[in-house]
Amino acid sequence: MQHISPANRFQIQFSSLDEHIEQDHSVRFIEAFVEKLDLAQLHFNVKTIQQEGRPSYNPKVFLKLYFYGYLNGIRSSRRLEKECKRNIELHWLMQKLTPNYHSIADFRKDNPAALKNTFKLFVLFLKDMDLVAGNTVAIDGTKVRAHNSKKSNYSQKKLERHLSYIETKTNEYLTQLDQNDVAENPATIKQVQQKLERLKQNKIKYEVLQQELEQSAQPQISTTDTDARALLVQGQVVEVSYNVQTAVDHKHKLVVATHTINRNDRNALSPIAQEAKHNLNVKALTAISDKGYHNGRELQHCKDHDITTICAQQEIVNSNEHGTTPDYVVTKFIYHPHTDTYTCPQGHSLKTKGTWHKKTRERDSHLFKKYRTPACSTCPVKHLCTGRQKGGREIERSEYATAVEENKQRYENITALYRTRQEINEHIFGTIKRKWGYHYTNLKGLKKVNGEFALIMTVYNMKRCMNILGITTLLEKINNWQPNYKGIACAFSKPVNLQLYRATQNFQTNLAA
Repeated sequence: MQHISPANRFQIQFSSLDEHIEQDHSVRFIEAFVEKLDLAQLHFNVKTIQQEGRPSYNPKVFLKLYFYGYLNGIRSSRRLEKECKRNIELHWLMQKLTPNYHSIADFRKDNPAALKNTFKLFVLFLKDMDLVAGNTVAIDGTKVRAHNSKKSNYSQKKLERHLSYIETKTNEYLTQLDQNDVAENPATIKQVQQKLERLKQNKIKYEVLQQELEQSAQPQISTTDTDARALLVQGQVVEVSYNVQTAVDHKHKLVVATHTINRNDRNALSPIAQEAKHNLNVKALTAISDKGYHNGRELQHCKDHDITTICAQQEIVNSNEHGTTPDYVVTKFIYHPHTDTYTCPQGHSLKTKGTWHKKTRERDSHLFKKYRTPACSTCPVKHLCTGRQKGGREIERSEYATAVEENKQRYENITALYRTRQEINEHIFGTIKRKWGYHYTNLKGLKKVNGEFALIMTVYNMKRCMNILGITTLLEKINNWQPNYKGIACAFSKPVNLQLYRATQNFQTNLAA
């Protein structure tokens, strides 16, 4: 029986590394893209070459390595170090350089903002290559597990439960101690004293955490990763997580904006939509999102920045369910913007005095006006409309009501466009979490996690481009491409949020005055 003859391991062969890498291999695109970049303009931590001592690695080496690693499901710095020594593809890409895992890990930790800038620059490349339409994006978020266990996350209620338990157990042990003093049992006394000492140390720990929580003015505190928060993941399941936000262009399902937050989606619509608009460098944009993003203030901010929202309407909760029947809920009242009045189902006009009132709910506040009519006192269906014995029906209109109503009308009229939301962005999360396994992060701190997921989304876009155009075509385009670093000059996430917050506060103050 004959078999295929293997090569002789000891035979000397003359070949180059380049001969072992196909011309349409992904590493060739990584090489071409990174070599095209000016890392100083992307604000990478570029170390100056020293005259004395061991020279440092070129930062492009680490960027190539991370692009390759995340593209192939390798994010561990130790594994990347090992792959540099044995992987022929990395031999070619790294030109046989083998940095240690410390240096590899430090690059990722030290350059989160630069990685975000690299993502933005790649979005500009996608636009220049006509791979994004730049007119409609679907916005969604996904939770990724933080490097912080539930046991190391504390709320005020959780701390109170711990302190109450300590108090109860302390009293029990003190009672045991008194009883054993009488019985003169030295072994038991020593054991109880040790337990009391542990309780004392735990009490000090929880009291310190309680003080830190009060000073932070935050609803919870994490001890391993101070930026991580316990978030609702699915149903009633809560995990200490981060929330990765994405805006995805509808043309080829490419990510055009991303940032990571440590809260739920309710206050996240405007920042991610504005970031997408900025990255795409367009004057107007349509943003599609699910009902988790529905927030009057966020809808208004989008409107102010020429972003048309199609956000699913949340279920209307009747605040006076005991006195209002379905025929007289607030949606049955017709608002007239020219006269700033409402008409009730019975045809009566509800007017406002024009006074703005402030309502605060769950650390969120807004201004509203009240609308009433004297006709309620003699109305025969008052008992169907309101349960208030004194006075009549009262309608509250938020300062964001117009934006909410306009969004509702668009949502009801353009249902076909809204239905495309899920197919646009769900593919991304399926790929990065289930296929690549990036459903968690080992990095600590919101800034570093932002950098890592900007890197992940850049790699995702790379993979999509390779599938759409092919490596050969991409290489031709990247070689002829001239990066525009002015397009990424604006660092978005926190400054925009701060700007919006200040604008909102000023607006509310002026109205209240």
